[in-house]
Parts: sequence; C-alpha cells; structure tokens
Amino acid sequence: MSELKKEIHRRRTFAIISHPDAGKTTLTEKLLLFGGAIHVAGAVKSNKIKKTATSDWMEIEKQRGISVATSVMGFEYDGYKVNILDTPGHQDFAEDTYRTLTAVDSVIIVVDSAKGVETQTRKLMEVCRMRKTPVMVFINKMDRDGKDPFDLLDELEEELNINVLPLSWPIDSGQSFKGVYNIYQRKLDLYTPSKQTVTNSVEFKNVASPELEKHIGDRLASKLREDLELVEGVYPTLDVEEYLKGEIAPAFFGSALNNFGVKELLDCFVKIAPYPRSVTAVERTVQPEDNNFTGFVFKIHANMDPNHRSSIAFVKICSGKFERNAYYKHIRLDRQMRFSSPTAFMAQKKETVDEAYAGDIVGLPDTGNFKIGDTLTSGENLHFKGLPSFSPEMFKYIENDDPMKTKQLQKGLDQLMGEGVAQLFTNQFNGRKIIGTVGQLQFEVIQYRLLHEYGAQCRWEPISLYKACWIESDNREQLEDFKKRKFQYMAKDKDDRDVFLADSGYVLNMAQQDYGDIKFHFTSEF
Repeated sequence: MSELKKEIHRRRTFAIISHPDAGKTTLTEKLLLFGGAIHVAGAVKSNKIKKTATSDWMEIEKQRGISVATSVMGFEYDGYKVNILDTPGHQDFAEDTYRTLTAVDSVIIVVDSAKGVETQTRKLMEVCRMRKTPVMVFINKMDRDGKDPFDLLDELEEELNINVLPLSWPIDSGQSFKGVYNIYQRKLDLYTPSKQTVTNSVEFKNVASPELEKHIGDRLASKLREDLELVEGVYPTLDVEEYLKGEIAPAFFGSALNNFGVKELLDCFVKIAPYPRSVTAVERTVQPEDNNFTGFVFKIHANMDPNHRSSIAFVKICSGKFERNAYYKHIRLDRQMRFSSPTAFMAQKKETVDEAYAGDIVGLPDTGNFKIGDTLTSGENLHFKGLPSFSPEMFKYIENDDPMKTKQLQKGLDQLMGEGVAQLFTNQFNGRKIIGTVGQLQFEVIQYRLLHEYGAQCRWEPISLYKACWIESDNREQLEDFKKRKFQYMAKDKDDRDVFLADSGYVLNMAQQDYGDIKFHFTSEF
C-alpha cells in the first residue's frame, strides 16, 4: 500500500450533530480528552469553573452557552487521525451545519435520553439520508431519568426513518444507573460518575454467568439478561457494509458529561467508520487516492484571531496531498496561489501544517480571495457542487449608528457576509442595505460581532418582506419589464446578481404566473 493510500485510509472525518442542549459540545470535549488533545475537560455549564468548552471559542458563544460557528478539531487516536467538526445545534445556524455535512464522511447524532428525537435532528437526518452518509447514534444523559431504551430505539427508527442497532445496552437509568453492557466488545462497563477518569470495565463474554450478580445485583442482572435476549431477537447483528451504505445506524448509550460510554463509541467508530470517500465534481468523480490535490472551501470564518483582521477559509481536501508553499490553482479566479501558513485546528489553537491528506481540513488565511464553494486543484479545471446559500426568510434594514465608523462597518459586513452567516442585499430603489437571515438569533450575532470585532455600531430597522429570490431569464425584454414594474422590490446581492424581494406569498405567486420566462431561484446555486 502506497504512503498516500495509507495516510488516507487512517483518516476519519465526521460531524457531530444534534438538537441544541442534547450534549453535543460536551461529547466533542470528551472525545478530545481521549485523543490527548486536551488534558482537562471544561465544565461547560458550571459557573464555579470559569472554563468554557474548548470548541466554543467565540465570545458570544461563551456568553450564551451555545455553539454558533462550526469548529474543526483534529487528533490522533489508536493509529487513526480523527477530524471532528462540531456543528451548531441551534436552528438559526442550520445553514452552517448543512454546509458542514458536505465536508464529512460520516456523522454521529447525539440524542437526549429524556427528550428523544427533536425537530432539528430530523431535518439534519434528512440531509444525511439524501447524501447516504453513514450515521452512528449516541444516546446521552443516561444518568438522568429518561425514556425506556426500547422506546427510544423505536422512536429513532420511526422519526429518523433509519434502522438502528444497539451496540451497548444500559443497566437501569437515572439515579440508579449502573453502566452499560458493551455488546460490540462483549464487556461490562460499570458507571462511576466522574468528569475526568475512565470507566471501570470487566471483560464479560457470557452474560449467563453468575458472576454478573456480583457486579450489579440480582434484580438488574436478570433484567439485563432479559433485555439482551430481546435485543438479540429483535435486532440484526452488525453488518459493517450496511452501516457504510447508510442503511443501519449503530447506537451507544452513555453520559457525555460524566465521560461514560464515550470511549466505547470512539473505539467502535474508528474501526468501522468510513475513510474519505469519493466526491462528485461537475466534470468527474474525484477519488481520494488520486495523486493530484483537489479541495473545496466549505466555510469561511472572519476574525479567528481578533488581533489580526483576517479571515480563514476552511478547505476540505478531496484527493491527494496538500503541501505548504506549493502552487495551487484557484479555479474561479483562474490564478495560481501559494500558502505559506496553512493551519490545522484544535478549536482556537492553530498550528501551521506542512502537509495534509484527503479527508483533512486545512485553514487558509484569506484576505478576500475565497467564497464558499471555491475549488482549489493542482491545475485541473474542476468544480465541486452542492454548497448553496438558502433563500432567507427574515429581513431587516441595517443602519450605521456611528457615522465616524463607516469604514469599520463596511469592512465588518464584507467579512461577515463572506462567512455566509447571512446575506446582504442592496435595494435598487433607495440604496439601503438589507440583511436577510434564516433565524432571529443571527441579527444579534451580527450586531454583537460588528461591535466587538470591528468597533462598528449598527441598528436594525423593520422591513416587511416575505422571501428573497434570485431571478434570471433568457427573455431580456420580459426581465427588463419585470425589473421596471417591481423597481422598489429589486435588489442586488453581494455578487451583483438580481434579487427580487417579494413582500408576500401572493405577490410571489402572481409574479411567477405572469412572467413565465423568468426563473425564480430559492438557493444561490444555479
């Protein structure tokens, strides 16, 4: 096996997704703890300890206790190189999460044992199904009172429309939670609540052995035997191929906060999760083992370091090997570029990397050369697809609150819009700037970041709009006529494309009926 192939086959790049508060960031932390990437876990919600979770590093995230931007973290574990993308669970940031799913090979879904499957999880699962992404489930918070494990698994199958397969089984829950029986490795993992230490596990090939009573007592031992018999009767045995095709989802039980069941999940994950897969470009399918480097930008983040006003473009490497200081072709700008300080991430700590392989994520310092969806290659003309911006549903006028800081506001808006956090439209009728987002929370984030990262103050003014859609047509006359009639509802996006700002669903329907030759697009990729 060639060196390149070996490196690629030991890569595991995945995203952790869930509904807010299911414990995703905590799980990420614990995985990093096992990878030796951090040495002490920050108690995310405790106020006594002023440590916040490693992956939530933006100021506003620390204040609100939610993840706003996707963090990228890599570590070595057991001979594998693991890359985690921690995504925001809050639905106002779903767009960031959808884009992240284009850059990963598999997904771990975190479910709260008391709340079960929630809306956001359902939506994200649809994206995984569409892309046939392999999924594993971590059922969290077993140390609190929750639903019956069989009911939870039924709910997962019904709500997420996927077959699940438990690879560990809980022994009671809530106050009397004793641990899990690890079906995958055939051992008993006993629970002691602790944020740092590792589980006490006993190898246990045969559950029928009377030894079991010594560890968990008579009542629980007989219940566990019954449960496992049921599990064997109802669920199939693990077929890795089915998991890789996205047809079956292995499930683990545990408590991320108390670091329980996490190592079991990780041990199974590195063994069976897929290494980087082929990626479809417009021109051809790119195999990870191709010798030539290719990659695409799936996310841009302004101000990773507030001392230097620079953005970072996150590039997912699709094939070959990326080398520092080598020349690569930026397809959209049609020019050669070289990068002297590409970085790899451990949340906010970055280190310069000399090389990276397919499956890895590298950060490239960006002074405005990149847009989401840009392709970089060793020279071949390729275009990767599938990174749309969605049509926003909430709109506000943005006004400068401090005329002395006009330049700062402009710069801040440019960089934040480049991140794809929200979209900026300029009204052709009165020249005012309108911000469109998919959720209310984004307005707060923008205002906060403009003030704290750029020193610019903005205020919002109401505007009543229904939807923004991009328009195009081969019929020039009809397009001109439409733009004249709808003059006060026409705007330009940041790439100077025509956008129609419909003020009601009725108006939009009528426009679509009256102007048959005009195409109305609801995502920016067309």
